[in-house]
Amino acid sequence: MIWWMIAAVLAFFVKGLCGFANTLVFTTVLTFGADNINISPVELLSGYPTNAILAWRERSCLKWKIWLPLAALVLVGNVPGILFLKNADNGLIKIIFGFVIILVGLEMLVRERRLRKTKESKAVLILIGILSGILCGLYGVGALLGAYVGRVTEDSHSFKANICMVFLVENTFRIILYTVWGILNVSLLKKAAVLLPFTLAGLLLGMYAGRIMNEKTVRRLVTWMLIVSGAALIVMNL
Repeated sequence: MIWWMIAAVLAFFVKGLCGFANTLVFTTVLTFGADNINISPVELLSGYPTNAILAWRERSCLKWKIWLPLAALVLVGNVPGILFLKNADNGLIKIIFGFVIILVGLEMLVRERRLRKTKESKAVLILIGILSGILCGLYGVGALLGAYVGRVTEDSHSFKANICMVFLVENTFRIILYTVWGILNVSLLKKAAVLLPFTLAGLLLGMYAGRIMNEKTVRRLVTWMLIVSGAALIVMNL
Protein backbone atom coordinates (compact mmCIF):
# COMPACT_ATOMS: atom_id res chain seq x y z
CA MET A 1 0.00 0.00 0.00
CA ILE A 2 2.98 2.30 0.54
CA TRP A 3 3.54 2.57 -3.22
CA TRP A 4 -0.10 3.58 -3.71
CA MET A 5 0.37 6.38 -1.17
CA ILE A 6 3.59 7.57 -2.84
CA ALA A 7 1.89 7.44 -6.25
CA ALA A 8 -1.05 9.51 -4.95
CA VAL A 9 1.19 12.26 -3.54
CA LEU A 10 3.39 12.44 -6.65
CA ALA A 11 0.51 12.26 -9.13
CA PHE A 12 -1.64 14.92 -7.53
CA PHE A 13 1.33 17.18 -6.86
CA VAL A 14 1.67 17.25 -10.65
CA LYS A 15 -2.11 17.78 -10.93
CA GLY A 16 -1.98 20.80 -8.66
CA LEU A 17 1.00 22.20 -10.52
CA CYS A 18 -0.04 21.58 -14.14
CA GLY A 19 -3.76 20.71 -14.10
CA PHE A 20 -3.24 17.31 -15.75
CA ALA A 21 -0.81 14.35 -16.12
CA ASN A 22 -1.76 12.95 -12.71
CA THR A 23 -3.05 9.73 -14.26
CA LEU A 24 0.13 9.20 -16.25
CA VAL A 25 2.26 9.58 -13.11
CA PHE A 26 -0.06 7.49 -10.92
CA THR A 27 -0.33 4.64 -13.41
CA THR A 28 3.37 4.72 -14.29
CA VAL A 29 4.37 4.29 -10.63
CA LEU A 30 1.93 1.42 -10.02
CA THR A 31 1.65 -0.42 -13.32
CA PHE A 32 4.84 -2.42 -12.71
CA GLY A 33 3.14 -4.21 -9.81
CA ALA A 34 -0.62 -3.90 -10.42
CA ASP A 35 -3.13 -4.38 -13.23
CA ASN A 36 -4.67 -1.40 -15.00
CA ILE A 37 -8.16 -2.69 -14.27
CA ASN A 38 -7.41 -2.11 -10.56
CA ILE A 39 -5.38 1.07 -10.97
CA SER A 40 -7.77 3.06 -13.18
CA PRO A 41 -10.84 2.94 -10.88
CA VAL A 42 -8.81 3.96 -7.81
CA GLU A 43 -7.18 6.86 -9.66
CA LEU A 44 -10.59 7.87 -11.01
CA LEU A 45 -12.12 8.10 -7.53
CA SER A 46 -9.03 9.84 -6.13
CA GLY A 47 -8.94 12.38 -8.93
CA TYR A 48 -12.64 13.25 -8.93
CA PRO A 49 -12.52 15.75 -6.02
CA THR A 50 -9.30 17.32 -7.32
CA ASN A 51 -10.94 18.15 -10.65
CA ALA A 52 -13.89 19.68 -8.81
CA ILE A 53 -11.55 21.76 -6.62
CA LEU A 54 -9.47 23.11 -9.52
CA ALA A 55 -12.49 23.77 -11.77
CA TRP A 56 -14.21 25.71 -8.98
CA ARG A 57 -11.04 27.61 -8.05
CA GLU A 58 -10.55 28.76 -11.67
CA ARG A 59 -14.27 29.00 -12.54
CA SER A 60 -13.96 32.59 -13.80
CA CYS A 61 -11.82 31.27 -16.68
CA LEU A 62 -14.28 28.59 -17.86
CA LYS A 63 -15.33 28.86 -21.52
CA TRP A 64 -18.12 26.53 -22.59
CA LYS A 65 -17.04 26.70 -26.25
CA ILE A 66 -13.80 24.98 -25.19
CA TRP A 67 -14.84 22.42 -22.59
CA LEU A 68 -18.35 21.40 -23.71
CA PRO A 69 -17.53 20.02 -27.23
CA LEU A 70 -14.48 18.20 -25.87
CA ALA A 71 -16.48 16.71 -23.01
CA ALA A 72 -19.11 15.38 -25.42
CA LEU A 73 -16.51 13.76 -27.70
CA VAL A 74 -14.66 12.24 -24.76
CA LEU A 75 -17.88 10.55 -23.60
CA VAL A 76 -18.28 9.00 -27.06
CA GLY A 77 -14.83 7.44 -26.81
CA ASN A 78 -15.27 6.27 -23.21
CA VAL A 79 -17.38 3.19 -24.01
CA PRO A 80 -14.94 1.34 -26.31
CA GLY A 81 -12.07 2.28 -23.99
CA ILE A 82 -13.79 0.81 -20.93
CA LEU A 83 -14.78 -2.36 -22.81
CA PHE A 84 -11.16 -2.86 -23.83
CA LEU A 85 -10.01 -2.33 -20.24
CA LYS A 86 -12.43 -5.01 -19.03
CA ASN A 87 -11.66 -7.65 -21.66
CA ALA A 88 -8.15 -7.10 -23.05
CA ASP A 89 -4.95 -8.94 -22.12
CA ASN A 90 -3.14 -7.02 -19.36
CA GLY A 91 0.30 -7.44 -20.93
CA LEU A 92 -0.96 -5.93 -24.18
CA ILE A 93 -2.49 -3.03 -22.24
CA LYS A 94 0.86 -2.27 -20.61
CA ILE A 95 2.69 -2.31 -23.96
CA ILE A 96 0.14 0.03 -25.51
CA PHE A 97 0.28 2.25 -22.44
CA GLY A 98 4.07 2.45 -22.78
CA PHE A 99 3.73 3.72 -26.35
CA VAL A 100 1.06 6.18 -25.24
CA ILE A 101 3.34 7.60 -22.55
CA ILE A 102 6.24 8.02 -24.98
CA LEU A 103 4.10 9.71 -27.66
CA VAL A 104 2.50 12.07 -25.16
CA GLY A 105 5.90 12.92 -23.69
CA LEU A 106 7.38 13.68 -27.11
CA GLU A 107 4.35 15.80 -28.02
CA MET A 108 4.79 17.77 -24.78
CA LEU A 109 8.45 18.42 -25.61
CA VAL A 110 7.62 19.65 -29.12
CA ARG A 111 4.73 21.82 -27.91
CA GLU A 112 6.95 23.45 -25.29
CA ARG A 113 9.18 24.84 -28.04
CA ARG A 114 6.35 26.47 -29.98
CA LEU A 115 6.23 30.23 -29.58
CA ARG A 116 2.57 30.77 -30.44
CA LYS A 117 -0.68 28.86 -30.26
CA THR A 118 -2.26 27.46 -33.39
CA LYS A 119 -5.89 27.26 -34.39
CA GLU A 120 -7.06 23.67 -34.71
CA SER A 121 -9.61 22.42 -37.24
CA LYS A 122 -12.89 20.75 -36.32
CA ALA A 123 -11.52 17.46 -37.69
CA VAL A 124 -8.60 17.65 -35.26
CA LEU A 125 -11.00 18.47 -32.42
CA ILE A 126 -13.15 15.41 -33.18
CA LEU A 127 -10.14 13.10 -33.51
CA ILE A 128 -8.51 14.27 -30.29
CA GLY A 129 -11.81 14.14 -28.41
CA ILE A 130 -12.65 10.56 -29.38
CA LEU A 131 -9.09 9.27 -28.91
CA SER A 132 -8.96 11.01 -25.54
CA GLY A 133 -12.23 9.34 -24.58
CA ILE A 134 -10.84 5.91 -25.47
CA LEU A 135 -7.67 6.59 -23.48
CA CYS A 136 -9.69 7.95 -20.54
CA GLY A 137 -11.92 4.88 -20.54
CA LEU A 138 -8.96 2.53 -20.78
CA TYR A 139 -6.33 4.24 -18.62
CA GLY A 140 -7.96 7.43 -17.32
CA VAL A 141 -5.32 9.29 -19.34
CA GLY A 142 -6.29 12.81 -20.44
CA ALA A 143 -2.92 13.99 -21.72
CA LEU A 144 -4.21 14.28 -25.29
CA LEU A 145 -6.76 16.73 -23.97
CA GLY A 146 -3.91 18.65 -22.39
CA ALA A 147 -2.17 18.79 -25.74
CA TYR A 148 -5.26 20.35 -27.32
CA VAL A 149 -6.46 22.62 -24.51
CA GLY A 150 -2.95 24.01 -24.16
CA ARG A 151 -3.25 25.35 -27.72
CA VAL A 152 -6.60 27.07 -27.32
CA THR A 153 -6.23 28.70 -23.88
CA GLU A 154 -4.27 31.83 -23.07
CA ASP A 155 -2.77 31.06 -19.65
CA SER A 156 -2.43 28.38 -16.97
CA HIS A 157 -5.58 29.52 -15.16
CA SER A 158 -7.75 29.10 -18.26
CA PHE A 159 -6.02 25.82 -19.05
CA LYS A 160 -6.67 24.33 -15.59
CA ALA A 161 -10.29 25.54 -15.51
CA ASN A 162 -11.34 24.09 -18.87
CA ILE A 163 -9.43 20.82 -18.80
CA CYS A 164 -10.59 20.04 -15.26
CA MET A 165 -14.19 20.73 -16.27
CA VAL A 166 -13.86 18.20 -19.10
CA PHE A 167 -12.34 15.71 -16.66
CA LEU A 168 -15.16 16.31 -14.19
CA VAL A 169 -17.83 15.47 -16.79
CA GLU A 170 -15.88 12.45 -18.03
CA ASN A 171 -15.15 11.20 -14.52
CA THR A 172 -18.84 11.29 -13.59
CA PHE A 173 -19.75 9.26 -16.68
CA ARG A 174 -16.91 6.78 -16.15
CA ILE A 175 -17.80 6.20 -12.48
CA ILE A 176 -21.31 5.22 -13.60
CA LEU A 177 -20.05 2.84 -16.30
CA TYR A 178 -17.37 1.32 -14.05
CA THR A 179 -20.08 0.60 -11.47
CA VAL A 180 -22.61 -0.83 -13.93
CA TRP A 181 -20.04 -3.08 -15.60
CA GLY A 182 -18.58 -4.37 -12.34
CA ILE A 183 -15.13 -2.80 -12.68
CA LEU A 184 -15.62 -0.66 -9.57
CA ASN A 185 -16.10 -2.63 -6.35
CA VAL A 186 -16.10 -2.14 -2.58
CA SER A 187 -12.43 -3.08 -2.21
CA LEU A 188 -11.35 -0.38 -4.67
CA LEU A 189 -13.64 2.15 -3.00
CA LYS A 190 -11.95 1.49 0.33
CA LYS A 191 -8.51 1.85 -1.22
CA ALA A 192 -9.47 5.20 -2.77
CA ALA A 193 -10.79 6.37 0.61
CA VAL A 194 -7.51 5.47 2.30
CA LEU A 195 -5.59 7.40 -0.36
CA LEU A 196 -7.76 10.54 -0.13
CA PRO A 197 -5.57 12.35 2.47
CA PHE A 198 -2.47 11.69 0.35
CA THR A 199 -4.31 12.83 -2.78
CA LEU A 200 -5.36 16.12 -1.21
CA ALA A 201 -1.91 16.65 0.32
CA GLY A 202 -0.28 16.22 -3.09
CA LEU A 203 -2.81 18.55 -4.73
CA LEU A 204 -2.31 21.33 -2.16
CA LEU A 205 1.47 21.01 -2.36
CA GLY A 206 1.30 21.21 -6.16
CA MET A 207 -0.96 24.29 -6.08
CA TYR A 208 1.43 25.97 -3.64
CA ALA A 209 4.51 24.96 -5.63
CA GLY A 210 2.93 26.44 -8.75
CA ARG A 211 3.20 29.86 -7.11
CA ILE A 212 6.88 29.65 -6.17
CA MET A 213 8.54 27.19 -8.59
CA ASN A 214 9.47 27.39 -12.25
CA GLU A 215 6.58 25.48 -13.80
CA LYS A 216 8.44 24.95 -17.07
CA THR A 217 11.29 23.12 -15.32
CA VAL A 218 8.97 20.85 -13.37
CA ARG A 219 6.91 19.95 -16.43
CA ARG A 220 10.08 19.11 -18.37
CA LEU A 221 11.24 16.74 -15.62
CA VAL A 222 7.83 15.06 -15.58
CA THR A 223 7.92 14.71 -19.36
CA TRP A 224 11.28 12.94 -19.40
CA MET A 225 10.27 10.72 -16.52
CA LEU A 226 7.20 9.61 -18.47
CA ILE A 227 9.18 8.88 -21.64
CA VAL A 228 11.71 6.70 -19.79
CA SER A 229 8.94 4.89 -17.88
CA GLY A 230 7.03 4.20 -21.09
CA ALA A 231 10.09 2.68 -22.74
CA ALA A 232 10.71 0.49 -19.68
CA LEU A 233 7.12 -0.79 -19.74
CA ILE A 234 7.40 -1.80 -23.38
CA VAL A 235 10.68 -3.68 -22.84
CA MET A 236 9.42 -5.51 -19.74
CA ASN A 237 6.20 -6.72 -21.39
CA LEU A 238 7.41 -7.75 -24.84
